[in-house]
Amino acid sequence: MSKVAVVFWSGTGNTEAMANAVQAGAEKAGCEVTVFGTEFDAPDAFDAIAFGCPAMGDEVLEESEFDPMFSAIEGSLSGKKIALFGSYGWGDGKWMRDWEDRCKADGAVLAADSVLANNEPDDDAIAACEALGAALA
Repeated sequence: MSKVAVVFWSGTGNTEAMANAVQAGAEKAGCEVTVFGTEFDAPDAFDAIAFGCPAMGDEVLEESEFDPMFSAIEGSLSGKKIALFGSYGWGDGKWMRDWEDRCKADGAVLAADSVLANNEPDDDAIAACEALGAALA
């Protein structure tokens, strides 16, 4: 059974709703799932990791809690199967493209297309998050 971590930060609950769908998709695919906030520090303990963070400010990752946590574990992502998700309220998803490029530069393996939701995730975004979770199996 694959061990999957779902690691996220949410300010409004939109990214949290997406994280719940990722968890559900991974569990339906037979994974053992553990959900974390920004206290996550053990990427080596998991076969795959889903990271969720909304766009903040000028289309960047949340800067006070999420980005410092992510920066601290980035060196452990080489060869790791990961997936990314998050919500945004403005812009065109630049923060996600930048984040994907950063993860690829770290040597991480993106297991699925990233999922973006404009504000509150609709039914299509929730379904995409469930598929993202299943792709980590």
